[in-house]
Amino acid sequence: MSAVATMPAVRGKLTPNAPLAPLVWFKSGGSAEWLFEPSDAEDLVQFLRQIESDMPVMALGLGSNLIVRDGGVRGVVIRLGKPFAKIERVDEVTLRCGGGASGILVSSTARDAGIAGLEFLRGIPGTVGGFVRMNGGAYGREVSDILVSAKLALRSGDVEEWPADKLGYTYRHSEVPEGAVVLEATFRGIPGKPDAIGAEMDAIARAREESQPLRSRTGGSTFKNPPGHKAWALVDAAGCRGLTIGDAQVSEKHCNFLLNLGSATSADIEALGEEVRRRVKAKSNITLEWEIQRVGTE
Repeated sequence: MSAVATMPAVRGKLTPNAPLAPLVWFKSGGSAEWLFEPSDAEDLVQFLRQIESDMPVMALGLGSNLIVRDGGVRGVVIRLGKPFAKIERVDEVTLRCGGGASGILVSSTARDAGIAGLEFLRGIPGTVGGFVRMNGGAYGREVSDILVSAKLALRSGDVEEWPADKLGYTYRHSEVPEGAVVLEATFRGIPGKPDAIGAEMDAIARAREESQPLRSRTGGSTFKNPPGHKAWALVDAAGCRGLTIGDAQVSEKHCNFLLNLGSATSADIEALGEEVRRRVKAKSNITLEWEIQRVGTE
C-alpha cells in the first residue's frame, strides 16, 4: 500500500509517510501512511471515489483534541486547508462555513455580521469539521444548539447534506459516519449588536486564558464531564493535579488538561490519562470517559 503508483492523481498535495506530530497540539506521535491536503471539494471527492474501498480515512483539523499514537496512522489522513475555510452569509442570522474554518474565524465573522449565539465558538480550539463531528461546546452552549445542517463527503465519495437531527447529537458525540469528511456546516444564530457580541467573545477569551494552559503543548479537555460532575474536580479530588509520567503531566492550572512538558511520547500521555482514570475510579467510583480522540497504533 506504500507504493505511490497505487494512489490516484490529485490536484492537491499527497504525501507518503507524513509526520503528524507537527500538526497536533501535543507535538507527539507517529506518521500518517498518507497525508492528503485537497485543493477543493471536487479534488477530495474524486480521491475518495478512486482509492481502495478498504483504505482507512481520517479527517484532521487543528489537531487540538487529539492523541496520535506513536505507531502512526494507517491509510489516509485528510487535512482541510485554506480552500475549506471560506464563510458565506446566507441570511440575516445564518452562516455557511467551510469545514476547515476555525472557531475563532466563525465567531468573528458572526460578530461582524451582527449574529449572536455563536460567541462560544471563540472558546473551541478547533475547526468546523472537528466540532461538528464532536458536538463541540464551551461556556454552556454546544454545536447542536446552532447547527442547521452539515454537508458531508462520505467515505464512498458521495456528498450528502444532513439536517441537524440526522446527526444524532448527544454530549460530545454525533453520528457522522467513520471516514466521512465535513465539507461545510450551516449555523444559525439570532440578531445581535457587534459591540455586545465582541464583548462576550472577549470575556470568553479572558476566561480561557485565566483558567487553561493555552500556551502549553496540550490537547484541550481530556475527559468528558460525567453527569452532575466536573471532570477537573474529580481529577483534583483524586490527587492527580501535577501528576507526571515521563514528560507528560496533569496541568496544575486546570487538571482536566494533560501537558507535554517537552519530550513526552504519545504513550506517556495516554498512560497518564489512564492512570488518572484509575485513580478517579478508586476515589469516587466514577469512570471518566475520554473526550480527547486517540488514533493510530501504539
